[in-house]
Amino acid sequence: MEQFYGRQDFADAARAQENCFLLTNGLGGYCSLSAAFSATRGDHALLMACLHAPTVRVDLVHRLTEEVAVGKKRFFLSTQEYAGQPDEDGWRNLLLFDAGGPRWVYESSGVRVTRRVAMANGENTAAVLYTLENRAAEPCTLTVTPWLRFVPKGGRMTRRRRFDWQQGRVRSGGLTMYYSVENGGARALPLRHSTLRFCHDAPDGRAPTGLCAAAGCLTFAAAPGETLQAAVVFGLAPGLPRAQAVWDGQARRRREQAAAAGLKSPLARALSAAADAFLVRRDSTGGMTIVAGYPFFTDWGRDTMIALPGCALATGRYADAKSILRTFAAHEKDGLMPNLFPEGDAPPQYNTVDAALLFLNCLWLYHLRTGDDAFVREVWPCAESIVRHYRAGTRHGIRMDADGLLLAGQGLDQVTWMDVRIGTHLPTPRHGKPVEVNAYWYNALRILARLAPIAGTDGAEYDALADRAGASFRRAFWMPGENRLRDVAGDAAGQAGGQLRCNQIWAVSMPFTPLTRAQAEGVARSVRRTLWTPCGLRTLSPDDPEFHPVYGGPQRVRDLAYHQGTVWPFPLGGCYLAELRLGGFSAASRAAVQADLDMLQPALREGCVGQLPEIYDGGAPGASRGCFAQAWSVGEMLRVCEALERPEAAGFAGGWADPEETAQDR
Repeated sequence: MEQFYGRQDFADAARAQENCFLLTNGLGGYCSLSAAFSATRGDHALLMACLHAPTVRVDLVHRLTEEVAVGKKRFFLSTQEYAGQPDEDGWRNLLLFDAGGPRWVYESSGVRVTRRVAMANGENTAAVLYTLENRAAEPCTLTVTPWLRFVPKGGRMTRRRRFDWQQGRVRSGGLTMYYSVENGGARALPLRHSTLRFCHDAPDGRAPTGLCAAAGCLTFAAAPGETLQAAVVFGLAPGLPRAQAVWDGQARRRREQAAAAGLKSPLARALSAAADAFLVRRDSTGGMTIVAGYPFFTDWGRDTMIALPGCALATGRYADAKSILRTFAAHEKDGLMPNLFPEGDAPPQYNTVDAALLFLNCLWLYHLRTGDDAFVREVWPCAESIVRHYRAGTRHGIRMDADGLLLAGQGLDQVTWMDVRIGTHLPTPRHGKPVEVNAYWYNALRILARLAPIAGTDGAEYDALADRAGASFRRAFWMPGENRLRDVAGDAAGQAGGQLRCNQIWAVSMPFTPLTRAQAEGVARSVRRTLWTPCGLRTLSPDDPEFHPVYGGPQRVRDLAYHQGTVWPFPLGGCYLAELRLGGFSAASRAAVQADLDMLQPALREGCVGQLPEIYDGGAPGASRGCFAQAWSVGEMLRVCEALERPEAAGFAGGWADPEETAQDR
């Protein structure tokens, strides 16, 4: 999907800076600035390098000041708001922003300048390419000043930091960054500092300003009538590549990734390209992983298992999917999967109930696509260990109850995806039997029953466990008066257990469902009627007294809204897959889902262009919030696009529960 922005989108500085772009390098490093080429947030950067993939990230070049001189006239290409000095107003000269490059076109005083930006895959290298078309009667000079930080991502630079700018390299704090200039020159400058205003961060209670330093500049000159091709490349390794090679490699990879899913729709191709940003190398395990979201997150177990089917399987990156699953299988402990791989000697954190169950779901979907029996046999001991420990009991109060359902959570533990904790306050207490966790549990038991023969064993025991869990699920969660599922069952659930939340949709959309068709239809209608928006599903009914319509403000205020009505795009995947399943993938059901997807397409023009965000406000979703690019948002919507063209990819298996058996359950 081509995304172009022009003068109509740049009516003022605020509008010009509403959206941003994202380039990544397959390591966890990235390049991201606003559409006006400004830093509007503390974690924007022209070169956010990753020293130890994917978590140790360093803000090297935060942004560039770009000023063109034509005789006595001067104008900016770059845009930036400052505290204590005049702003740069390059947005006034910006004619075109092509997010698919990305590429910018500026013109003033008879000079047209085109800027292109690229990152090298697998390297901490960023290139900025300029085309100067001097149609003026006088020579023109473009002066580019890199603003440096050399601090960890999100860190604060102080005036005590010094930079040693030499020909071809800059040193500070034990780090050396190299640069090369093509068709231009470079010179050192006396160290100076500027305080940037981060207009995006201030309303959310984050640091509204940040310090940067300049220690040198680059110059490019074009004579009257001359067209000059020039560039600067920044990186962490000497012998930097040519800028055009970096650009060509990025363009080629983007084309390949857009086609990777083999899907026809423009939305599917855009999401397929977007998915590439999240699949990265992890140095500590030697395998692949999935970054949960830019710019805030690294890789998390739960997010990985939700994003993997779309980001890796739908795009045909089976080797990467296998690498990820193998890494998690190797780190299974007490039946749990890591939710976080820390750096150094610290052990992984296992504070999640659902990652292990979703791992088994990913194994099922991987095997459906690849027929890789050998891998099923390889990780079968891990799969058996998960079920064995969940039955007997493991950490965080996770255990199978007498009715065959799973209990999870105790004390201050928050082990579902609604995991916010503010001190000793749990905004979404879900101790007991969470509905989606038990839907995953039922699904996992059926999966093991199906895969057991491949592993050379009998799956009858898992089918028997699933039968018992399914009957108990229908008894414990079904609310016949409201024709939907409760959110949490069990004595510990309390009043919150009956809240109307989006979590019930996964009882319909997983490959194996414990519900009757009539119950599944009730769930789908309930979710659609109350929680659906074109951008995602609300996490709580607007009719609930605990509903928070706006996500914003200081951290505590944001946390109180995070799962209390805030709209999340990724559950929309379960919603649409459920609707396709109920419709039997008929032409009518596919047309209905496609019509809804059409309403999602504008989201790719807002926030981080070409990506889907983490969240939106729950009241009137419009402007994106949280991470501007989120793996499970992209992955789940890509799964829906794929299911529209290839229904078998959804992985649905088994049928609906028998209504007569359900009546006996009661």
